[in-house]
Amino acid sequence: MKHQRPRVTVADVERIAAMSDAAFRNLYITQCYHELSAELAERLGGTVTWCTFATWASKQAGRTIRGEDLARVIERELHVAPEVSAAVEAIALAVKAAGGSASIAEVRALAGDWIDPEAAARRASEAVARGNLKVFSEIAREFARFHTRCLDHVEHENDEIAAFLEGLRSGEPPDGQDHLRTAFRCYYRAFFERDADARAEWILYGTLSIGFHEQTRLQPEIVAALEAPLGDPDALAARLESHLLRAGGWFARTMAALRRWFAGPTPVQLAARAWSDVVRRRLRRIVTEHVMSIDVPPGVTLRLGADLPVSFPASLAALRNTDLIAMLARVDPTRDSPRDSGAADWGDFPERMHFIAELFRCYQETGALLDPPFDAAQVTALRAGDRPSGRL
Repeated sequence: MKHQRPRVTVADVERIAAMSDAAFRNLYITQCYHELSAELAERLGGTVTWCTFATWASKQAGRTIRGEDLARVIERELHVAPEVSAAVEAIALAVKAAGGSASIAEVRALAGDWIDPEAAARRASEAVARGNLKVFSEIAREFARFHTRCLDHVEHENDEIAAFLEGLRSGEPPDGQDHLRTAFRCYYRAFFERDADARAEWILYGTLSIGFHEQTRLQPEIVAALEAPLGDPDALAARLESHLLRAGGWFARTMAALRRWFAGPTPVQLAARAWSDVVRRRLRRIVTEHVMSIDVPPGVTLRLGADLPVSFPASLAALRNTDLIAMLARVDPTRDSPRDSGAADWGDFPERMHFIAELFRCYQETGALLDPPFDAAQVTALRAGDRPSGRL
């Protein structure tokens, strides 16, 4: 694989990171990850690395940033979710027990006003855009620096790699960069490893180390993307009591107010709080199931809530690298199999890291992932500073 253009530089990364339009910036981020991936793959004989996975994850992030169909998915799925319906029925029963009259349709309509699918989609878009920029401005910069300084070495140069690693901060993430140090040390060692299986393990260890650092830093943005911007459930309860205790007259409304003031939460408040918790949990699953997916070549959609449909490549089936094995022990409870790899809740860090570890290991030798994320015309438009047309 020969370079078609100059190597990505730190200045390139900083220029892209400075762009103010999140959706437009994401396109450049995705393309830059691909170019970094191609540069590293050329040195490593066509192997998939963290930059390759970052290319496709960033392309998927772009769809969330642009808000493609997310609000409609949230509205549709919350309406038919059985646990949400059960929580609405519980509110109606609590209203009736308090002396009011409430149909399921009335409660659903009033509670439904507390859910704003457009706001949820906007929150997800903004959080994903922040995460996309946070990771790129840090990690892509270090890859550009690494490639400039070390990628062309024909033999192991201890002083040069040590000088590069000195530029990374000590400590654990989110503030420290010890895992990035480990990663670049592994990639550099892989440059000169002649045993193919050992080289594959050094690459996986490097990729996984960056993934751990990245996902630790992204935790706040991921949780924010999954959280529904719901109103105060106690305010919802007050509204429900005001609207639905009409049949009980002033006495029922007064008793509800007295219970709220002097006896703690009313049954309607408790039911509204339970409904709010159910909606939040369901929204996290909706985003995980329907948005947190990655389309990768050749035309495969990986659902992050489902087990991976492939096995480990032969070079990574029986691991020997003790450092890699120790790292996997931290994040992969099924180290010798990709079973149970699906993350039901993408906001759960252990679940997410389990899936990512399996993803990296299963697809490290899938050469199709090195394909470009955009077609030639789209890349030409980007290089001219224009927004590309067609499916992105």
